Amino acid sequence: MLTANYLWIPWIVIDIYKINVILAGMMKTTKKNIHLFVRHQLATNAKWALKALVRIFQENQTAHEQAAEDVTENNGIGFTGTDGRFLSSLAKQYLNRGFLSEKQMAYIFKKMPKYHSQVISMSDPVKLNLLVRNAS
Repeated sequence: MLTANYLWIPWIVIDIYKINVILAGMMKTTKKNIHLFVRHQLATNAKWALKALVRIFQENQTAHEQAAEDVTENNGIGFTGTDGRFLSSLAKQYLNRGFLSEKQMAYIFKKMPKYHSQVISMSDPVKLNLLVRNAS
């Protein structure tokens, strides 16, 4: 049973205290806190989620995977096999139209936190540490 200190979202349980402390800028920029911060941004911030979607599609999917809108190589980066077709399609739609619908964004917010490690590895560590430290 979850206590009042936890928020239940169907795909993740979030410790509200930890999120509030991170967002208040009171935690050190440890690996764990950076991962929590990035996952939170990918689940709630449209700018972060869409930029991550496009960067993973363009930089971590092979040219063949981009053209096929599917995952064909098991190289440890890019979208997973179950997400590949759908997220590739959304990335192409966003690149062509410049926006996604509310329903599509709901799926993006649900799927993108899974890719937080790739986002961290693509990020400038100095800027990311400053963002985590100065989050409010």
